[in-house]
Amino acid sequence: MRLKIGLSPCPNDTYIYEALLKGLPNSSFTWDVCFADVQTLNEMVRREELDVAKVSCGVVPSIIDNYNILSCGGAIGYSCGPLLLGTSKNDCDLSQPVLLPGKDTTAALLFRFFAEKNLKKVPFLEYAFFDEVYRFLLEKKYSQGVVIHEHRFTWKRDGLFLIQDLGDFWEQQTGIPVPLGIAVMKKSFSTDCKEAVEAEIRKSILAAQERKTSITPFIREKAQIDDDSVMEAHIRTFVTDFSYDIGEKGMIALRKLWDFSTTNSH
Repeated sequence: MRLKIGLSPCPNDTYIYEALLKGLPNSSFTWDVCFADVQTLNEMVRREELDVAKVSCGVVPSIIDNYNILSCGGAIGYSCGPLLLGTSKNDCDLSQPVLLPGKDTTAALLFRFFAEKNLKKVPFLEYAFFDEVYRFLLEKKYSQGVVIHEHRFTWKRDGLFLIQDLGDFWEQQTGIPVPLGIAVMKKSFSTDCKEAVEAEIRKSILAAQERKTSITPFIREKAQIDDDSVMEAHIRTFVTDFSYDIGEKGMIALRKLWDFSTTNSH
């Protein structure tokens, strides 16, 4: 069976899915892969253009009629959330816009969670692709923005300042892990097919864990940054036990995020 899958080019996704994409032994699936920014993937799933995809946890309530959640292949964990960064040591400046990495991303939702609980008002929000957010901060086109993926590990080196770790804030407020990304599959496929895909994702994770080194040429080729130590940190941070099996704690985190999303959609 040929399926179309959408993934980000970030090291956690390429680490998890590399063996699956290259073809697992005795697999009944062939994969056509689309690598894209997470906001683009969210929009593609809204349009039902992908059979399987890794999307933002925050977008799921809007696609749940057409897609099932997969029990593996996502990014949920502790101390792994997006960062609100600034070009100076100031707190969040309510008079200046905050640049977010896509309207449908979990990062945008976690920023709103922080703003509504900790700020006097939600600042004006603007949106860009995740790599643009970081570049615009470095170029000082914006004074504050929320960064994700590899740039979570490079901001000190590049002279930016931490305003708030949004993942830490979520954990402090809720006591549960941070739900970032999740794998989904079209409901038009059978339960047996869905379970077979979940089994393949788990086999792919195990294959990655059995390699002598975490970083492969495939991961380097797709990554947005040329630094093995950052890629290693990225994988350690975002590939967790929840990636292998969401489990009860992971589902609690998802439901908490979705409850906030549905009561604070704007």
